[in-house]
Amino acid sequence: MNDYKTRMDTYRQEVEAYLNGCFTDASLPQKTVLDAMRYSLLAGGKRIRPVLLLEFCRLCGRDYHTALPFAAAIEMVHTYSLIHDDLPCMDNDDYRRGRLTNHKVFGEAMAVLAGDALLTAAFDTAAHADAEPSTVVKVLGILADAAGEKGMVGGQVLDLEGENANLRADDVYTIHMLKTSKLIEAACCMGAAAGGANDEQMQAARVYAQALGLAFQVRDDMLDVLGDAAKMGKATGMDTNKSTFVSLYGVGECSRIIEQQTARAVDALACFDDRDFLTQTAKMLAFREY
Repeated sequence: MNDYKTRMDTYRQEVEAYLNGCFTDASLPQKTVLDAMRYSLLAGGKRIRPVLLLEFCRLCGRDYHTALPFAAAIEMVHTYSLIHDDLPCMDNDDYRRGRLTNHKVFGEAMAVLAGDALLTAAFDTAAHADAEPSTVVKVLGILADAAGEKGMVGGQVLDLEGENANLRADDVYTIHMLKTSKLIEAACCMGAAAGGANDEQMQAARVYAQALGLAFQVRDDMLDVLGDAAKMGKATGMDTNKSTFVSLYGVGECSRIIEQQTARAVDALACFDDRDFLTQTAKMLAFREY
């Protein structure tokens, strides 16, 4: 466990240090948007996506430090999505990670622009990574596919259109495979690509991420009902107008789904000898309290 914590802390600290070096030019006249970007980007969080990216890079045989720009890029995309999700026209949340949401501090228009800028900066950051051009192109393609209309944005569209509707189980699965799992899948596959993965390793990364992402979302739905707002740093009970895994299956069945998908994620790692870190990460996320 100590080895696990040490590696997790190391990854998080290195990602945090890299992100802290971004958007720091105080001489620019558009400094307000940089402040808004940094406000949300440096607000903490689990940093799970960049951690997964770095670990898959390491497992596939390359120095994970070379993938730090890619890890920063995935976190920028994730942060942009949170800023926009919190807007009054979306989920209309006042708090994120225990403090006021971006639009509550900088105003709605600046929050929109900060999200737009972070999305753009993600691709700029990844494009300037010190990696083979073919690797950079592959990583950028994975990120673009996951972030846009075929992935996270598409999932958000379906989520909005599904409000106040009695959705079928297949519809809820589709929403969250796009909205949540796609970016987790991108993180794992970007890391594998950065590490020079072969086809078997890339497929393992993909299956692990899909199962992990589904378990993550089911647990998220449970926490919206059962979670402690103080621990979570945001309001609970926000999904009462949506069809969720909890409303479809109930808490007991959701727990079973989480166990099933976590086991599927762990099984997907069979081609890797050193898989303890990813195994423990899957189990930690499955039973998290925030």
